[in-house]
Amino acid sequence: MKETSVLCLLFLISLLSCTTNQARLTVSPSYSQFFKDQSVYLSCEEDDSSAGWTLRRNTSKQQRTQCGDGWGTSAAPTCNIAVLPLDSGVYWCESREGPISNMVNLTVTGGSVILQSPVLPVMEGDDVTLLCKTKTTPSNLPAAFYKDGSLIRKQPTGHMTIQHVSRSDEGLYKCDISGHGESPSSWITVTDKHTTTPPPTSTPPPGSISIILRQSLSPAVLSVLSCVGSVCVVVLLVLLVLLVRRCVHRKPEDFDTAVVYSAVRTEDVTYGQIAIKPKKIRGNKHDTGNSKRHHLIQ
Repeated sequence: MKETSVLCLLFLISLLSCTTNQARLTVSPSYSQFFKDQSVYLSCEEDDSSAGWTLRRNTSKQQRTQCGDGWGTSAAPTCNIAVLPLDSGVYWCESREGPISNMVNLTVTGGSVILQSPVLPVMEGDDVTLLCKTKTTPSNLPAAFYKDGSLIRKQPTGHMTIQHVSRSDEGLYKCDISGHGESPSSWITVTDKHTTTPPPTSTPPPGSISIILRQSLSPAVLSVLSCVGSVCVVVLLVLLVLLVRRCVHRKPEDFDTAVVYSAVRTEDVTYGQIAIKPKKIRGNKHDTGNSKRHHLIQ
């Protein structure tokens, strides 16, 4: 009974660890640069729940501090920050079990120009619009846009659209408005576009079957399959341990001769006659005669 309880407990722990969903950090407004004293909202979002996740950050002054610990106002699952330049840093969500969400890099400037670029990675093939903005009106002034320190182009209305972005568009972007100044730099990340693999027209070689399955299945299905596999491995290991323990502590059984004799066939038995002869007493004749006379006298 005790061994069964241990097995059930291990199974439940494995199942619960697999069902833990991955949180994602969202930022509103969804940009990477902000002016001083601007309100920013960060949320730890999950598919079915937001409980159990803590917003943390690394800045030039603090490491792994959480919302409400000297910065921000926590109203789970959202953290509201009236940002200052000291709030520039890396933010992420972290659970008690250890997993973390995506990380975002926020930059707060005390200057008069920012570059509004996506704070989250953009998907390959999508269009991305960059806006060079001033703190004072009007904000749609002519601006020059730079990538990795090199001028891309000048736009009369202060915004630039990159059509059908690719991995080559990844880099460090900034903008400049004449007479107002230059924005901080922000990194733009481009991720692969998720495509559905068409069915093969011919039978693929055996080595490519696993690759096709991995590409055709969604990440959620792959996660479930991985969890099921992990649970099965744990169960098999526990069963193996219990089997070994049972074999080690097993008492030897008495040898049953009836089982052995019952397995012997009558046609395999050979009968023979054994003659037992009396043992002869060796000695001289004189000793024999004396013994007979001694018997008669008695």
